Amino acid sequence: MAGTKNHDYHILPPDIAPLATTVGAFTFTTGMVLFMHDMAGGKFVPWLGMAILLASMFMWFSKIVHEAHAGDHTPVVQLHQRYGMILFIASEVMFFVGWFWAFFDFSLFPSDLAEVVGGQWPPKAIEAVMDPFALPLLNTLILLCSGTTVTWAHHSLIHGDRDGLKKGLWATILLGVFFSFIQGYEYLHAPFGFGGNTYGSAFYMATGFHGFHVIVGTIMLIVCLVRTYKGDFTPRQHFGFEAAAWYWHFVDVVWLFLFVAVYIWGGWGYPTH
Repeated sequence: MAGTKNHDYHILPPDIAPLATTVGAFTFTTGMVLFMHDMAGGKFVPWLGMAILLASMFMWFSKIVHEAHAGDHTPVVQLHQRYGMILFIASEVMFFVGWFWAFFDFSLFPSDLAEVVGGQWPPKAIEAVMDPFALPLLNTLILLCSGTTVTWAHHSLIHGDRDGLKKGLWATILLGVFFSFIQGYEYLHAPFGFGGNTYGSAFYMATGFHGFHVIVGTIMLIVCLVRTYKGDFTPRQHFGFEAAAWYWHFVDVVWLFLFVAVYIWGGWGYPTH
């Protein structure tokens, strides 16, 4: 049954992908609870949920691309897509607010945790912290450069420069991969572990989730690059790329806060590794 159309929006028939995504997400989170409590199904249910989630997301996003090619993404639809992406990024901002809140709570009020951290920050159990002006500074420069390259790609797309779009995307993706490898190397040689103290837990949760977002953003840009080679995106209609670019800039800004608050301020005056 064809969708009902007018010049402002298209009413499309219902699709199973959103429901399947919900089922996959619920199955995955339930499975993780089973896994963390060593209950039956804990080693199987999370993988089942992840498989359902990835398959349904692939179907859903593929359908959205097909709708764009079919002309269903009118200006009104594109506007509401942008609203949706803005709300998604806002929810991600609040996600990181939670980790920053924990870090500042631990660091500003160490006396409340005197038995755990010894009334000081970083805790007495931490012998050294990361040198913020070594690998973290390099990663900061990498992400700042990637912000300029993704902007280059965006402006190239707007002005019909397909070659500049491809080069900008390639450069951004390579910088994102480079960032992930450097962060992995940093973790392998860190002078403290994840557990045992509040500093390690807060540090790895905040920077680790940011690293995960960098990987997700890199995958989004790779998808945009593949679509670019297939001839997708026009100067007037390129929401998929625009959403990925917004997400990447959000990742850049979060890292700047992490670099200043966690790496520099959080370990100020402490021995570095």
